[in-house]
Amino acid sequence: MKRDMDLVRTLLIKIADDPQFNGIGNPTLDPLDYVTEAASYADVDYHLRQLLDADMLNGEPMMSPGFIIRNVTWSGHDFLDTVRDPEIWARTKKGAAAAGGFTIDLLKDLAKGLVRKQIEDRTGVKL
Repeated sequence: MKRDMDLVRTLLIKIADDPQFNGIGNPTLDPLDYVTEAASYADVDYHLRQLLDADMLNGEPMMSPGFIIRNVTWSGHDFLDTVRDPEIWARTKKGAAAAGGFTIDLLKDLAKGLVRKQIEDRTGVKL
């Protein structure tokens, strides 16, 4: 299956913004709740597994369909903080496409550079 970074971003945003995934207890997540016209059950399930493997989410798959998701990890929040803004995300994807490839770390670095430039432009403070 091909990695869909838009889906990765969407899943992280939804999970980070959901108060049940606060690191307390073992809340379950049903991939069906995240299915859209653009993302099938299999897409959501696969990407959630990848986010767990990448240590962006703290949790594990359940024996029955679904996941226990405790919270977004520090690394997941770092990535999300760089790509949450839709304008920064669009510019990040455009830059990655122009380069012809990317990794999650390169996407984060590119987005971080765009955020840094935006801060410098808005504050006049060189970072």
